[in-house]
Amino acid sequence: MHFPENWLAFTGLKSDDIPQIEEEAYPPTPVRYKALECVAPEQVKVVILGQDPYHGAGEAHGLAFSVQQGVRMPPSLRNIFKELSSDLGVPVPQNTDLTRWAKQGVLLLNTALSVAPDKAGSHANRGWVKVTNAIIYALGHTQQNCAFVLWGKPAQAKRGLIEENEFHFVIESAHPSPLSAHRGFLGSQPFSKINTWLQERGESIILWE
Repeated sequence: MHFPENWLAFTGLKSDDIPQIEEEAYPPTPVRYKALECVAPEQVKVVILGQDPYHGAGEAHGLAFSVQQGVRMPPSLRNIFKELSSDLGVPVPQNTDLTRWAKQGVLLLNTALSVAPDKAGSHANRGWVKVTNAIIYALGHTQQNCAFVLWGKPAQAKRGLIEENEFHFVIESAHPSPLSAHRGFLGSQPFSKINTWLQERGESIILWE
């Protein structure tokens, strides 16, 4: 799968800017750009920014924090669903595939789009920063309503790429991983805050559950 042409045009990136990862990596090449395939630039209402893809076999499938049905739920996603349940007063979701969010305009983006097997952060310096920074910057300077969810310090470091004005809403908190979720992620109510903000702007809400 090639990097989507509509995202190249939107960001001003060239094909040569996209890293060519020849060795084994996750997610596999056919789904590496699934987050961008699921939602066009003009459809993005929410950006949820992760660090890099899951590095276990069979986990990453191109959407940050998501795994396909039948794959064991990762601890970070478990905490995301725990907070969603608490925030919205709904049962904890059992469907681990977040494609349903992406189809509603939620861009589930990682700061790196690939990772070596069993080596977290291993592709952080493989050229992805230029690509994902360009995506965040382009969305952060459009005149379309877009909420940015920055979980953890690597994501929060991207805040300077976002023009904070009436079109953009930024939510920051600790990362949902078990190491940090109790330091400000749990109880942060991001899902209801986003929907309230969207409603105030006449936008349809995200059906998170």
